[in-house]
Amino acid sequence: MIKLNSGSWWRKATAVALAGALVAMPLAGCQSNSPSGSGGSGTSQTASDKSSNNIDVTITDDSCKLTANSAQSGTVTFTVTNKGTAVNEFEILAEDKLQIKTERENITPGTTVTVTAQLEPGTYYTASKTNMVGALVDATKFEVTDSGKEVKISDDEQQLREAAQTNYTSYVKDQSGQLLEATKAFAEAYKKGDYDTCRNTYAIARLHYERIEPTAEAFGDIDPYLDERRADAGDDGYVTDFSSYKPGTNLHEAKYWTGWHAIELDLWTKDSGYTNEFRAALADTLVSDTQSLYDLVYSNDFRVSLDEISNGAISLLEEVATTKITGEEEAFSHTDLYDFQANIEGAKVAYGDVRDLVKMKSPDTVDAIDKAFQQMESELAKYNTGTAEKPVYPSYTEIDANAGENQTDDKLSSGARSLSNQINALRESVAQLTSIVLKES
Repeated sequence: MIKLNSGSWWRKATAVALAGALVAMPLAGCQSNSPSGSGGSGTSQTASDKSSNNIDVTITDDSCKLTANSAQSGTVTFTVTNKGTAVNEFEILAEDKLQIKTERENITPGTTVTVTAQLEPGTYYTASKTNMVGALVDATKFEVTDSGKEVKISDDEQQLREAAQTNYTSYVKDQSGQLLEATKAFAEAYKKGDYDTCRNTYAIARLHYERIEPTAEAFGDIDPYLDERRADAGDDGYVTDFSSYKPGTNLHEAKYWTGWHAIELDLWTKDSGYTNEFRAALADTLVSDTQSLYDLVYSNDFRVSLDEISNGAISLLEEVATTKITGEEEAFSHTDLYDFQANIEGAKVAYGDVRDLVKMKSPDTVDAIDKAFQQMESELAKYNTGTAEKPVYPSYTEIDANAGENQTDDKLSSGARSLSNQINALRESVAQLTSIVLKES
């Protein structure tokens, strides 16, 4: 996903904005496979082989095994195979085990994906996260040594790289600002009891967040504070029974489930059990957490790296394809089509910022991705009776009557299946985006 510049800024900004919310959890070490072990796919490597930057990773429900626990600085490629029974996630974290450098979500059982990262010399950790919730699984120290090699980049390519980073960083800041304003208006209406206004603006306000979700995920607890689904809240240790709430309680300190979906449940279901005092606390916390996100991305030191722009595009599309397509994200409002549009728009912006780089190195890839985006947008536009800027979508249950927390990919309706086919074609077209962007000309 998106990463932030390392160093004192990260520690200072996180401490100020999150006020101790990020807590490192004890993590078991992940042992590297021996040369004779049954590791991942491809050519095996020893854990001491520091010359190869192509590493196989095998994840199961309770383990994460690498064929090497070191690499040289530069482009590092991880080929990740999920041999478990559950959807999984692979992460590369900073030495503090909190800051996410790169991640790949939604790795389904039996599949193999490629994760490409640009890593500077230093200590990192690799880990998996079964079902993409809860504590990190089987974290292992991963050392990156200085290759001593200077990557030669032409002046033209360097200009394109700098433009991509500058433009995408500006985009994230712009969306964060719009999100903050929309969130404040939404929260004020919620506190006043104007629930019709809330229901009418909920999905539109969230567009700004869904476009840049990878950025929020890089800030530790910011994403679960704002976007945790009820289906995941219990597994992540959040309290979903609000009957014990007492006015004045700090919701995060008490580990209450917070964010957009906690309010969504109240707006679209009967007898949520929320008191007006609790609603006010939820609204204030939503604004406060959004303000924290805004403050972090508006720091002078905030800047995204090139590989995370492209990895962010990949991640946004994978999330739609592997989880959101069932309707589990917006389980109560069924406003999923708005989320689809926002994720696709966010991915398209990220791709657009690196498009000229890709065209320089692989023109055919640009043609394929452009076509896939056009087809995906055409498929989604069938359901939009508004405009791209002001979309109006029906309830996702009109497309798939069983959409929600209990729907599964193999039981999608024909309409949902058509959307699924298009999003899968699009994500396959961008799967190698990062490796192409980082490829030496």
